[in-house]
Amino acid sequence: MLTAFARAFKTPDLRKKLLFTLGIIVLFRLGSHIPVPGVSYKNVQICVDQMGSGNNSLFGLVNMFSGGALLQITIFALGIMPYITASIILQLLTVVIPKLETLKKEGQSGTAKITQYTRYLTVALAILQGTGLVATARTGALFQGCQVASQIVPNRSIFTTVVMVVTMTAGTCVVMWLGELITDRGIGNGMSILMFISIAAGFISALWAIKVQGKIADGWVEFGVVMLVGLAMVGLVVFVEQAQRRIPVQYAKRMIGRRAYGGTSTYIPLKVNQAGIIPVIFASSLLYIPALVVQFSGSTAGWATWINKHFVKGDHPYYIAVYFLLIVFFAFFYVAISFNPEEVADNMKKYGGFIPGIRAGRPTAEYLSYVLNRITWPGSLYLGLIALVPTMALAGFGANQNFPFGGTSILIIVGVGLETVKQIESQLQQRNYEGFLR
Repeated sequence: MLTAFARAFKTPDLRKKLLFTLGIIVLFRLGSHIPVPGVSYKNVQICVDQMGSGNNSLFGLVNMFSGGALLQITIFALGIMPYITASIILQLLTVVIPKLETLKKEGQSGTAKITQYTRYLTVALAILQGTGLVATARTGALFQGCQVASQIVPNRSIFTTVVMVVTMTAGTCVVMWLGELITDRGIGNGMSILMFISIAAGFISALWAIKVQGKIADGWVEFGVVMLVGLAMVGLVVFVEQAQRRIPVQYAKRMIGRRAYGGTSTYIPLKVNQAGIIPVIFASSLLYIPALVVQFSGSTAGWATWINKHFVKGDHPYYIAVYFLLIVFFAFFYVAISFNPEEVADNMKKYGGFIPGIRAGRPTAEYLSYVLNRITWPGSLYLGLIALVPTMALAGFGANQNFPFGGTSILIIVGVGLETVKQIESQLQQRNYEGFLR
């Protein structure tokens, strides 16, 4: 693998892409440490050191996606989350709104139009989330229990609030632009790479925290066990993410003039984890809503106490059970809206394709639905276990639920890593180089 990296850097155009990507990553991490105007940097550091950036369960997921910039209230505090949310919303609306579905079928021009809508929605979500973050920081709710939490934003004038929201919104637009630059001029897959960097940024500190909090052999035993568990989980994720059900497809021969077309054999690859990381993000976001309502309402009623007791900490049995069921539900939901068996069957019939032993048309669509439902079950259960087992196992070592070997982070890190390696591999193969995958 190191030899392949060396060969990649020896290729002039590929070396330029890699160095350009590294430069963008440096700028992205630099912006994650520049505080927003109007924020008391000293008080923020006091609260972060006192509370711990990884122990805030309410904002932990967003803070992880921003590379720790959210709780630091920097210009890149919102990170890539508004764009991810906007992309998911547009993807869901494509199934509901006929105009968006028509744009999707128009090819490159329609995709460009949907991308433009995604950018507009990202700005709107950034304004909304930035306003919520500023309001939370001003009231001191961002760091509950910190003595100087209410002094994070000393100047509470309207002008200062507007400047903070505009700065964070502009930071989100810059992050979106940097991701598109990596896609166009770098090694590709820009948004996913920035997400990968954001999560990996807290990897070393979170690992070292396990060693510091450990008690056996000065923490090295706990550290070693966590590393072994993490490597085992990475191997399992790689195995399942690469697993797929290949449905054979045969195309009949067609005579057009004097030339014969078709007669080839191919397959439809149906991944076991067809939904990817989306169900985990949906489930995590939905479970944050009750705690968010209680926090902003400030209620001390019975229902608020019950929610704080059962749905704030990720290690409670109620939280774990609901989290697992939501992941399974959203896995089936997302697969149902992202893969249309009837559309695939119609396209196959249009070009003379058929599955051996299955009649073209409606029987093919029913067969694809049957296979998809059967492989979605193990895929959804796998997502639920990956999201919960590392969390419960590592909780005994003092790790938080957004630890890099936890469910959400490990799925993203491994998925983006595999995709990036494949892209570099394909570019190396074009130049007859021996690549990463053997």
